[in-house]
Amino acid sequence: MLNELEVGTLVRPGPGKLQFIPLGGLGEIGKNIAALVYGNDIILIDCGLAFPEPDMPGIDLVLPDLTYLYENKDRIRGVFLTHGHEDHIGGLPYFLKQVNVPVYGLRLTLGIVELKLQEHQITLHPKSHPVEPGEVIKAGNFSVEFFRVNHSIPDATGLIIRNPVGTVIHTGDFKFDHTPVDGHVADFHKLAQLGQEGVLLLLADSTNAERPGYTPSEKTVGRALDNIISQAPGRVFVASFASQVHRVRQVVESAVRNGRHVAIVGRSMENVTHKAIELGYLDFPAGTWMDIDAILKEPAEKTLILTTGSQGEPMSALTRMSTSDHRKVEILPGDTVIISATPIPGNEKLVARTVDNLYRRGARVFYGAGTGIHVSGHACQEELKLMLNLVRPKFFAPVHGEYRHLIHHAQLARDVGVEPNHVLIGDNGNVMEFTKESANIIGQVTSGKVLVDGTGIGDVGNIVLRDRKQLSNDGILIVVVGMDSQSGLLVSGPDLVSRGFVYVRESEALLDEARHRVKTALANLEGQGLNEWSAIKSAVRDTLGRFLWEKTKRRPMILPIIMEV
Repeated sequence: MLNELEVGTLVRPGPGKLQFIPLGGLGEIGKNIAALVYGNDIILIDCGLAFPEPDMPGIDLVLPDLTYLYENKDRIRGVFLTHGHEDHIGGLPYFLKQVNVPVYGLRLTLGIVELKLQEHQITLHPKSHPVEPGEVIKAGNFSVEFFRVNHSIPDATGLIIRNPVGTVIHTGDFKFDHTPVDGHVADFHKLAQLGQEGVLLLLADSTNAERPGYTPSEKTVGRALDNIISQAPGRVFVASFASQVHRVRQVVESAVRNGRHVAIVGRSMENVTHKAIELGYLDFPAGTWMDIDAILKEPAEKTLILTTGSQGEPMSALTRMSTSDHRKVEILPGDTVIISATPIPGNEKLVARTVDNLYRRGARVFYGAGTGIHVSGHACQEELKLMLNLVRPKFFAPVHGEYRHLIHHAQLARDVGVEPNHVLIGDNGNVMEFTKESANIIGQVTSGKVLVDGTGIGDVGNIVLRDRKQLSNDGILIVVVGMDSQSGLLVSGPDLVSRGFVYVRESEALLDEARHRVKTALANLEGQGLNEWSAIKSAVRDTLGRFLWEKTKRRPMILPIIMEV
C-alpha cells in the first residue's frame, strides 16, 4: 500500500535507504528512464522517448514527465546509458537543455547521442566520455560499472550500481546470444560472480516475458538474408531500423559476397551507418559503398539499397518509393524488397499498406514472421530465468514492459525462488524504497507524458488532443452571427461554414434548418433580456448540437463567432 503522501512531497531517503523511481518504461513500451536515489545523490538510468499512439493526432514524440528531476536537478550526478535506441536516449536533448550533467555510455551509444545533440545545437557536459565494459564511474555515493549484454544494437550494456545499501543490477534491454555477430557474448562470468557476492536488487527487461523458450541468435537472420539476396534476380532493397548496426553489417557482408554495391537511402540510416563506420563498427572493402545517384546507373543485379521505412512511416524512404513519390528511386517490376523488422504495435496497418503498394509495383516482398529475416533483441522466458538464477537477487523489480509483461516476469522470479514478498511490481512515478532487509512502495512523484508537437514541448495536452480527435471524427461547423453590441439584437446571419462535417451543396436543407434553429434560440434569449456573449455562444452550441445529433448522429465541433456591430 502507498503511504498517504501528496505527489511531489517526497522526502529524501534516510541513512541505509535506497530509492528506485521509474519515471517511464513501466506499464508501457518506450520512454525508459529511472532514478536511483541515496541521500543527496541521484543518478539516472537512460533517458528515452516514445512514439505517438494512434489516438495522438499531430503529435511527433512523447517524452516522460521529468518534473521530479527538474525540481531536484542539483542532486543529479550523471546519466548512465545502457544502449543507443531511441526509447533509451531519445529524450536526452530535451533533458539536457534543462539539466546539464555528465552522460556516460559505450562508444557507439555516445556517438549516436552526439548526432542527436548536434540536431538540437547542444553539446555534452565536459565530464561526459565513452566508457569500456568493466570501467567504473564514481557518482556521489554511487559507483557504476558497465557490463556487456546482447541486444539488437552493438555496445548494449547492463549496469552494476554499488551503493551503501547494496549492489543493484540493471540489465538494460538484453538477450543471451551465444553466437553474436560481433563476437561479444554477454558477461556470464561477471553475473555469476555478482550472484555469489550478493545482489540486493535486480531490475530486468520484461519485454518478452510472455514468450516461452529462447530468442534466436542474430546470426540466423544473416543466413536468411543471404539466402534471399543470393537468389534475387534484380535490385535488392532492405529496410530495417537505422540503429540495427548488426543487421546492416550482415546485409552488406552478403552484398559483398554476391558482388553487389551498396547505397543508403534515408537520413537516419545514413547518419547511424556513417557513425558506425567512423567508429570502426562497420568495415568493408573499398568500392562497397556508392551514393544513390551512382548506384542507379549500375546493372540491377549488382546493386543493393539499404533504406528506412520498416515501420511504414508515411514520410520514410521505402513508403515514398512504394507510392512512386520518392524523388530519386522508384520500385520496378523484378525488384526484391526485404522488410527486416517486426511492426511495432500500432504500425501494423502502415506496414501492410506499404507491402500492398510494393506488390502493386511488381516487387517480390519478404516480410513478417516465418521468413527468418528478423529476430527480437529481447530475452524470452528461459533467458529471463537464467538471468535471475545467475544473479540470485534478494529483491526483484521487473522493468521495461507493459503491465502484463511485468506480471509475467514477476511470476518467473517467484518460480525460480525469489521470495514472493520480495518482488515489487511498480508503475511510473512509484517510489520503491529498499533497505538491506525490506522493500516497499512508499509514495509517488509526478510522472506522465509530455507531448512534442513541432517546436512545442508540453503545450499540447488532453484538451487539445480531445479537440483534434473530435475534428478528425466529425469535423467543425462555424456559426457566424452579427449582433448589436448595445441591445444584443441579431443584426446579420447566422452564416454557417462547414469543414469536414457536410458538403454544403449537398446538405442545403440541413444547413437551412440549422440556421432557423439558431435564429429561434437567439430570439428566445432576446425575450429573456440576455446579452452576455458567453451565454449566447452556449445556447447556440447546445441548440445546434442537439439538432445535428438528431439528424445526422454526428457531433461536429461547433464554434460560434459573434461579430459585434
